[in-house]
This record gives sequence, structure tokens and C-alpha cells, in this order.
Amino acid sequence: MNWNTFPRSLAIAVAVQVICQVVKFATASFRLKKLSWRHLATFGGMPSAHSAFVTALATSIGIFEGFGTDLFALAAVFGGIVIFDAYKLRGNVQKQAIVLNRIQSRALPEAERLTINEMVGHTVPEIVAGIALALVVAAPLALLLSRAQ
Repeated sequence: MNWNTFPRSLAIAVAVQVICQVVKFATASFRLKKLSWRHLATFGGMPSAHSAFVTALATSIGIFEGFGTDLFALAAVFGGIVIFDAYKLRGNVQKQAIVLNRIQSRALPEAERLTINEMVGHTVPEIVAGIALALVVAAPLALLLSRAQ
């Protein structure tokens, strides 16, 4: 692979995604007082890696290509859809999972229960934290890389 042709915006967004997952892992491990490996690849939680990824992508595209371009508009609109989905749709899925797990724990023997993942959606603070983290990391990186060219 020729790294000179690899999309810089994608590289920045992936780096921000990885940072978010490491932050989730570290904070969960600290809170639980043991290593919480599942938080390295989990949905939901603080900060929102979905929000961070799409914010980093749109921000870096805006810096590299211009905030008045169709490409930035596309990234911003799809980013908004992803963030809205993480909050509303997946937030409701999370609430339903909590209720279904509670019903199962009261109605079924433990051997018959199907535990549903309850950590799939995001709260507004989690989304804001993901956006903030993305802006703090992606904007300086993109500015640095744009000047290096």
C-alpha cells in the first residue's frame, strides 16, 4: 500500500476512534478496579466513539478540502445521521435491552436466559465528549498534516 495515497482524513478518524476506545477501557478499568478488556471494543459508553469518528472525519475533510465543499457537506450530513442514530435509535435499543433482561431475570431460570447487551446507545454527555475529543485531536492533526504537504 502506498501511504502517500492513503486518505489522511480516514487515518485521523481511525486514530480518534482508537483513542476513544482506549479512554473507555481506561476509565472503565479505573471505575471497576480491574482491567475491563471488553471496553476496548464495546458500543456505548463515555466517550461516544461513533460521534468522535464522524466528527474527526468531517473536521479533517473540512480542513483538507475546505468547509464549503460538497465533500465536507456529505461528511457533515452523514456524521449527523450517525450521531442521531447513536442517541435515538440505539439509545432506545439499550432501554429495551435493560427491560428485557430484567423480565428474563424474573421469569426464566438462569440456564434459559439470553442476556442482551445493554451498552449500545449513547447519552448526550457521551456524544458531546466524543465530539469534543475529536475536535481536540483531529483539528490539530489535520492542520499539521495540511502544512506538511
